[in-house]
Amino acid sequence: MQIFVINLPSAIERRKFQQDQLSKLNLGYKFISATSANDITTNIYKKHYFDWQRPLLKNEIACYLSHRSAWNRVIKNKEPVLILEDDALLSNCVPSIMENLINITDIDLVNLENRGRKKFVSKSSVDIECKSKLVRLYQDRTGAAGYILWPSGAKKLIQLEKNNGIALADAHITSCYKLKAYQIEPSPIIQLDQCNLYGIENTYSGEASISTVGSNDKSRPGFNFIAKRLLNQFYLGIRQLSLLTKSTRRFIKIRKNDFYY
Repeated sequence: MQIFVINLPSAIERRKFQQDQLSKLNLGYKFISATSANDITTNIYKKHYFDWQRPLLKNEIACYLSHRSAWNRVIKNKEPVLILEDDALLSNCVPSIMENLINITDIDLVNLENRGRKKFVSKSSVDIECKSKLVRLYQDRTGAAGYILWPSGAKKLIQLEKNNGIALADAHITSCYKLKAYQIEPSPIIQLDQCNLYGIENTYSGEASISTVGSNDKSRPGFNFIAKRLLNQFYLGIRQLSLLTKSTRRFIKIRKNDFYY
């Protein structure tokens, strides 16, 4: 299974972090040059201004387009790929999990990340390598730092953009309800800025640990955006009610010792 690492060429410290980490895990990888906020022209910004529940910042649009570039490559390659953001910290279980999942069919996406938020997951699970489990993932709001995507899933994500426009990369993924998605537990990936939350020593402090996508937008949204958000919350509430009988809402476990190697 291939690994695509989304990285701005100017983010040298993060690039080196991934090179060191993936080499230690004996994993091959390919860097995908991320879209920069400077690449977002006025026309691109105007095109996507009303797409989401609030105006997207240029760096958020750039982040989405970077992920979409990876999705198109997955479709072209016709096989599943592990997609990583360049601040993703991997546990020592990732290689065996990847090997275990490569031949699985009838699946669109497997999320490997944890970000301290509850998820709607199935009550049952399937045992896989490294004393891990595969659970069906019904609702998630936890980032897009590390996930395995199949061509079928990539096509669904791009079709959602054609129908509804774009959003934050993780919001777009979690709102694609047609995805047949799963979660790995214990979660084998976190972002560097989550190390303190999970009690994991971060040896890659500095620029590599600072989020490059977080919103600092302090503007008040207009009526159109407020209406969009209210409508989205309404449909989300209905969906969550429909999930109560077949899922449970809980935190995903993490095994912090797996992150030391």
